[in-house]
Amino acid sequence: MSKIVLTTFNARYTHTSIALRYLYANLKEFKSEAVIKEFVINSQVSDAIEVVLKERPIIVGVGAYIWNANEVSEFITTLKSVAPDIVIVLGGPEASYLPHRVDFSKADYIIQGEGDEAFYTLCRQILDSRAPKERFIKAKLVDLDKIELPYEYYSDRDVAYRQIYVESSRGCPYSCEFCLSSLDKKVRKIDTDRFLNQMQILWDRGVRSFKFIDRTFNLAISTANKLMDFFLSKEPPYFLHFEVIPDNFPSSLKKRIKEFPPASLQLEVGIQTLNPQISQNINRKLNIEKIKENLKFLEEQTNAHLHVDLIVGLPGESLEQFGENLNLLYSMTKCEIQIGILKKLSGTTLNRHDKTYGMVYSHKPPYDILQNNLISFEKMQKMKRFARFWDMVYNSGNFKKTFTCIAKDGSVFEDFFKFSEWIYSKTESTWQISLDRLAKLLYDYGDEELGLEKDNLKEILKEDILRVEGRKLPKFLRVNESVVKDKNRSLKTFNKRQLKHTKD
Repeated sequence: MSKIVLTTFNARYTHTSIALRYLYANLKEFKSEAVIKEFVINSQVSDAIEVVLKERPIIVGVGAYIWNANEVSEFITTLKSVAPDIVIVLGGPEASYLPHRVDFSKADYIIQGEGDEAFYTLCRQILDSRAPKERFIKAKLVDLDKIELPYEYYSDRDVAYRQIYVESSRGCPYSCEFCLSSLDKKVRKIDTDRFLNQMQILWDRGVRSFKFIDRTFNLAISTANKLMDFFLSKEPPYFLHFEVIPDNFPSSLKKRIKEFPPASLQLEVGIQTLNPQISQNINRKLNIEKIKENLKFLEEQTNAHLHVDLIVGLPGESLEQFGENLNLLYSMTKCEIQIGILKKLSGTTLNRHDKTYGMVYSHKPPYDILQNNLISFEKMQKMKRFARFWDMVYNSGNFKKTFTCIAKDGSVFEDFFKFSEWIYSKTESTWQISLDRLAKLLYDYGDEELGLEKDNLKEILKEDILRVEGRKLPKFLRVNESVVKDKNRSLKTFNKRQLKHTKD
């Protein structure tokens, strides 16, 4: 039995909550009386409640995020119904900012902001029968050099089967209006030696996949260099994920990035828009020439796997302008291009554009845009399907060469939009389309709509599919079936998707 249960619903089983482990690490004398119970958003909420109730807790702390807001709402409502004496404490970004757009009314307390220390203080007050009257607890920013770090509380099972999240800093100096990170404008760094000591312990326990959640990893170059040196001193295989700003790659950082072997380094590069006027409108820093220069370097001189992102529906940006952005970005890099749909999160200043641009958003998570005065609801629906098919065909890496047959440089947006419209007319769905079926749809489109030479198209599809070791060809391609050995087999445990994008 545990007096305190810390819980949340992760997006996938392979994900872990670093936030819960921070809370646990800083519970001081209550640590021995606390337990972490993680669930997945496709779990039955009633099953999660059953697991929590077995601990007979006094306090249940719940992490609320955009991806699990509905599950959290159902969880706390049902838990309060069956166990009204349990004190429910809610935290996380979705709970921290008003207005709440899902029902969190059954939470006894809501911690707004960083809960590392505030949760402990609240638990102590509750357990000492000094529970505060105020429902909303406004937490102060913590001193990252004084709080306990969470990494020893990743279990052996986490290490063996799940993603390990780490952070060397918090905050972001930029003011992008769609992003909650912009509300904490001061970047606070964890002492680098202290942090690397924890990374060494994780490494010694067998961790080889590290996902950094720092918002601007390459802001402080001396720190970034030191962290990269730590991993470059290790024996591959390993896998690192960093979020980086696109215009800050001095020579010292470039030198280190070039040293990482294939499929070991993934960089998430924030772009959002390449339109200077739109960028200025949302307080997004944009230096197109630097972006071009750095993407060219990363593309041509390194083995880094890149994610760059564009957003559909930004205030004042038409669909035609978005298409120009995508065409330009595709001409600059052939890496993964994540196409996101604008979301309005509580706490951001994005709502100041609502009246001017007729911005209409869904009231349900993830609060994505439905329409504005430049993009109708119908066109926005088409772009949501476009984004889904783009991810299936282009970003997946499953059809790298086939993609170039259906979408050409200079008109990639226009060409793929036509394909997106066509494939939806055939499937009436963007989900549950198998790899074999998708391959046949691509073949049919190339044959029937584009008039491509059949045998050549089949050979290209074969080459794409057999890039992954052990795959079998769809029936319509099985003539002289063969299997290609994966030249990077030792890495595939960590980064199957990235391996599809490695240079031939």
